[in-house]
Amino acid sequence: MFLEDLFVRAAARGRGVGRGLLARVARAAKERGCGRLEWSTLDWNEPAIRFYFHLGAEPHEGSTIFGLRGEALSRLAELGG
Repeated sequence: MFLEDLFVRAAARGRGVGRGLLARVARAAKERGCGRLEWSTLDWNEPAIRFYFHLGAEPHEGSTIFGLRGEALSRLAELGG
């Protein structure tokens, strides 16, 4: 299962909200027979990275996230298919 977005407001951080939300997503993944739960984070987001490590998450080696924006996105969109 791939988690697209998860955000906890600063005022609620440190209270178990994020852990609770991720635990519920993990249960949903297990209920659906998923063998893994994945998400991404920006490399500068050190508090989130520390939180994920604390949960037992590990970064994937050899994995790179790609994206298109601006002119490159427009060019590909116009190719059709």
